[in-house]
Amino acid sequence: MPTLTVNGRARTVAAEPDTPLLYVLRDELGLNGTKFGCGLGQCGACTVEVEGRAVLSCLTPIGVLEGRAITTVEGLGSPEAPGPLQAAFIAENAAQCGYCIAGMVMRAHALLRENPHPGEDEIRAALRLNLCRCGTHMRILAAVRRAAGRPGPVAGGGS
Repeated sequence: MPTLTVNGRARTVAAEPDTPLLYVLRDELGLNGTKFGCGLGQCGACTVEVEGRAVLSCLTPIGVLEGRAITTVEGLGSPEAPGPLQAAFIAENAAQCGYCIAGMVMRAHALLRENPHPGEDEIRAALRLNLCRCGTHMRILAAVRRAAGRPGPVAGGGS
């Protein structure tokens, strides 16, 4: 039985090594913040961090994760005590339906760990793999800028 370290806690799971992490998180561990979007690695709704890097959990088999730190959106904070990035998303009212938000938050979190003060182009490039069907992209970008301590872009321009 594989043991995964999820949000700082070792968890032994019954799933086979080729089972995608997404299913283990949701079905075995009850961590439903990570969403099933497309199941093909094309939407980013299932993004989590492995060793601080954003990965698509629908494509990542648990067999390659033993001994590696996995962080889900639940590991960043809670509804009662949201983490700084989650608080920025709340302050910017960045969620409409909310389905993509966990993946967006996790990809932004990985970016800010690597580069605490990214420019506009870096933020956009980091989030380009995550889709939002509701169209709250501008609010999502504003939330990441807020978390990075950056002002908004100049009207009609880039950064």
